[in-house]
Amino acid sequence: MELAVLNKEGKETGRKVTLSTELYAVEPNHHAIYLDVKQYLANQRQGTHKSKERGEISRTTKKFFRQKGTGNARVGSLRSPLQRGGGTAFGPRPRNYGFKLNKKVKAVARKSALTLKASDKKIQVIENLEMAAPKTKDFINIITALGLDAKKSIIVLGDSNKNVYLSSRNFKGSDVVIASELNTYSIMNAQNVVLTEDSLGKLENLLSK
Repeated sequence: MELAVLNKEGKETGRKVTLSTELYAVEPNHHAIYLDVKQYLANQRQGTHKSKERGEISRTTKKFFRQKGTGNARVGSLRSPLQRGGGTAFGPRPRNYGFKLNKKVKAVARKSALTLKASDKKIQVIENLEMAAPKTKDFINIITALGLDAKKSIIVLGDSNKNVYLSSRNFKGSDVVIASELNTYSIMNAQNVVLTEDSLGKLENLLSK
């Protein structure tokens, strides 16, 4: 698949790039995408939820009422889950929701996600982004020129660029990541994927291993 390289004004530069068939034209593995997205979302969970059990409740140990003669059932402790203000039975405990996923499965998931975007013509290639200073207005102008101002998009850079990142931070409609940090969730969550020229080679090196 050949794509025209666009400049920051959204116009064609006259150059074209050929997307690798190993990354953008594979047989999509939907189950691998599901597993990778599931692991990403699981890792976002803090897992700090906690409720007090009967052994952690601070209440008097005095017997509630006498054992016999009242007609009521025997009450052993006010900390019991049956009592108002007592502990919680089988309540949540802190835990780690993360799980292991093989590197090859994650690579297949990212290739599948990129293939789906390419087949839907939702991938654009632009020349390398350079910004003299962090300025959100300039970043929004680039997004608008690419026709993505009303769409959720992700821009993939080859290397870290502080000015581009800071310029995009206040614009909620688009995310900026470097090629080594691109994940399946980000690809699938975005309506359009914008790749810089230098990110193409980085992605090929990362995903073709």
